[in-house]
Amino acid sequence: MPQTRGERGTRPKRKTTAAEAAPPAEKDRERDGKLRDKGDRERDRGERDRGERDKGASLSDRAYQQIKEMILTLFFLPGQYLNEAAICDLLKLGRTPVHQALQLLQVEGLVEVVPRKGVIVRPDSINEVVEILDARILVEVELVRRAVANSTREDIKELTGILEKTNRRHGGGSLDAFVESDRAFHVKLSAMSGNAILADFVRLMHERSTRFWYLHLWQTVDVYAAGREHRTILEAMETRDPERAARAMRKHIENLRERLQHILHHGPGRGGVRPAPATATTPSRARRAVT
Repeated sequence: MPQTRGERGTRPKRKTTAAEAAPPAEKDRERDGKLRDKGDRERDRGERDRGERDKGASLSDRAYQQIKEMILTLFFLPGQYLNEAAICDLLKLGRTPVHQALQLLQVEGLVEVVPRKGVIVRPDSINEVVEILDARILVEVELVRRAVANSTREDIKELTGILEKTNRRHGGGSLDAFVESDRAFHVKLSAMSGNAILADFVRLMHERSTRFWYLHLWQTVDVYAAGREHRTILEAMETRDPERAARAMRKHIENLRERLQHILHHGPGRGGVRPAPATATTPSRARRAVT
């Protein structure tokens, strides 16, 4: 049957969707659900981004710690040029964390970027190390006074454990044992002072001079005497005598300074430290690996 003009001009009614037909309360719940879903997606994306940043930071820190230890223990020698790609292969890490680690080590004075040549392990002269020890005397004598005031039974127990652990593991007579004990003992004392800025300064200065134990002082240092000096400092801590602790710390660092001055003026002599035995990661092998 033919349609009339009025019927032909009438638009068909649009179907109502389920969302439109839903009561207002249901519409609100649907809208809230979509907002929650969007928020969850944004939160997940933020967590992924933070995870990637944390992963990158941890890899850079790993590279920094490993390269620094290799420099301090002469795996990489002073004056040696380093190849970033070779270090990446050695540490099984990417270029970015290794590059970031070398930049931080440059700030700390352990490496230097030489234009058109690359990265070189920065050599320190004996005169520079003497100046480092002068700075340590000024700072650590005051820090040990503060450490006495802030010390707890747990702190004293930890300091005692550092010295006893070294004696048990190495018998107190090897260079590695002495360096391990000396670094841990001084870092702990500095941390006990409560001054994070000065404690970090002491740590950096201590690390800068560590290589000289391996290069020169193993021929002159008496590790047993140094161990007794550590024990004297600890005894002053136990009796809560800040001035005695300060005098013992000054004497400890001044004795090291005198040994360095002896090398500077008379050359290395005979000492009481047994150099560490050669291992698979000797400096010569390191040079072949990264230059």
